[in-house]
Amino acid sequence: MRKIIHVDMDAFFVSVEEHDNPALKGHPVVVGYDGPRGVVATANYEARKYGIHSAMAVATAHKLCPNLIVVEGHYNRYKEVSAQIHSIFHDYTELIEPLSLDEAYLDVTANKKAIPLAMDIAKEIKQRIFDTTGLTASAGASYCKFLAKVASDYRKPNGLCVVHPDKAIDFIDKLRVERFWGVGEKTAERMHALGIFNGQQLREAPLTKLVAEFGKMGKVFYDFARGKDERPVVTEWVRKSVGCERTFAEDLSTYEDLQQKLIPLATELVRRLEKSQFKGRTLVLKIKYSDFRQSTHSHTGTTPLESLNEIVQIATRLLSDTHLNSRSVRLLGLTVTSPFVPPNIPIEPQLSFAW
Repeated sequence: MRKIIHVDMDAFFVSVEEHDNPALKGHPVVVGYDGPRGVVATANYEARKYGIHSAMAVATAHKLCPNLIVVEGHYNRYKEVSAQIHSIFHDYTELIEPLSLDEAYLDVTANKKAIPLAMDIAKEIKQRIFDTTGLTASAGASYCKFLAKVASDYRKPNGLCVVHPDKAIDFIDKLRVERFWGVGEKTAERMHALGIFNGQQLREAPLTKLVAEFGKMGKVFYDFARGKDERPVVTEWVRKSVGCERTFAEDLSTYEDLQQKLIPLATELVRRLEKSQFKGRTLVLKIKYSDFRQSTHSHTGTTPLESLNEIVQIATRLLSDTHLNSRSVRLLGLTVTSPFVPPNIPIEPQLSFAW
């Protein structure tokens, strides 16, 4: 049986800011841009009591909490602390799947210290993170990624939760469907309409019904409700896309204004393509309107998209094919995807892992 740990730092960006500036502690604080179109990157737990959360507009957060403190992010500092945390992970295993600067899966089935219990490893990692960085982390341990992730969120902040295989079904039965991986707001609403509110009700739903309603994810939900998750801890990911986007200070409503924004956006995209040495054949134009609805438009060629002129020309054509219908635009994004594989170069098969 595998032993998987999911480690998630508590309000990571804000916690780093509070550590570096103790005067912030005890006050509602968010990391973000305190200006027009500013968005909350992370909120501490004092701010969350007011209903403030990540991705919320800073202007909205100020209305919910007039005494809110907004701190500009220091991302190089966050990377520095993240490197310290990941160095601790490597003392226990090389099977590490980083999800972000502050979150990772660890497969500790055969760990370097030969510690038999995943719970003891999780405790030790949490303590070492605190001793090294002064920050708290929450951890979950179980035999699969789904349950380890849910467990790490179960007792936040500074929590530790272990889901033993013998207790997995009882644990899942009581979970609200919103806690299941892959269940967002819209999916939860659809499940509720089907009379599914918790793990037990999800497990009782027929597979055919779930697949008919949710497609391939229906089978995933069906398996999760039974405590089945064969996903391995993946130590290396193959990059599948490179992109960038810009939110405008004021909404734009004419094609001419939008076309002018494409050139600097495409220039930044080319810079990122060169830096990452990524080659892809598909250009995707993302448009987000003032009402926060969005649309995407794409073009796929036979050769990699590399030159600025080519990307600007394709992006301009995609934009011209878009029907604004008197709507104004708050954001444009460009992404290159569909990785280019040169002919006659075999692709190594992916390894499969039993759980």
